[in-house]
Amino acid sequence: MIRLFTGWDEREALGSAVFDHSVSAHSTVPVSITRLHGKQRDGSNAFTYARFLVPQLCAYSANTEGFAIFADGADMLAMADLAELWALRDGRYAVQVVKHEYKTKHPRKYIGTDMECDNRDYPRKNWSSLIIFNCMHVANAFLNEANVRESSGADLHRFYWLRDDQIGELPPEWNWLCQEHGVNHRAKLVHYTAGIPQIPAYTESPHAGDWFAAAHKMYAAPAAVEAPRWKYA
Repeated sequence: MIRLFTGWDEREALGSAVFDHSVSAHSTVPVSITRLHGKQRDGSNAFTYARFLVPQLCAYSANTEGFAIFADGADMLAMADLAELWALRDGRYAVQVVKHEYKTKHPRKYIGTDMECDNRDYPRKNWSSLIIFNCMHVANAFLNEANVRESSGADLHRFYWLRDDQIGELPPEWNWLCQEHGVNHRAKLVHYTAGIPQIPAYTESPHAGDWFAAAHKMYAAPAAVEAPRWKYA
């Protein structure tokens, strides 16, 4: 069983539904999906902080596996079997991420919506949008509700509670920033960081056709059971 936690914001409900369906459509093993949301202290969505409580939600273990995945989800599309990502988990690290190094081409994001905001550059930008958590790693014991509440978003997204050698690296295809780097036919998980193609400003984005095709398949499928949600207050 793969434990997957995804971000939830009611303003991005369609994006979440499309992502969840795309995960299920490619899965060859069972995947448990839990959506996370909470109060929007800062950032552009309601799951900025909740992601960092995944180890606590797994009781600092995930049955006998000890791992869980967090993905933003709401602005992502699975293009491959999540079992391939699950196979990359490595107990040497507290977390594993795609280590992006870039300056954004989009100074504003979610243009034309009530989520529109500045899209600032910062160190380790988007590293935290896709994380394999080693929930049993001793360093992740820091991630409890009190410490997360007292930490700034800027610090958490930079993984300030970890040493550099505790952060493992994933292939870029598992968090492909298509609106920054263009089309990648080998991408396994596409991330529409400026806005999903449903938003008029991004209907011509790279991989927009893949997103619309996935949305069409979702609407054509029988109604799915609503994924469980967990709210971080």
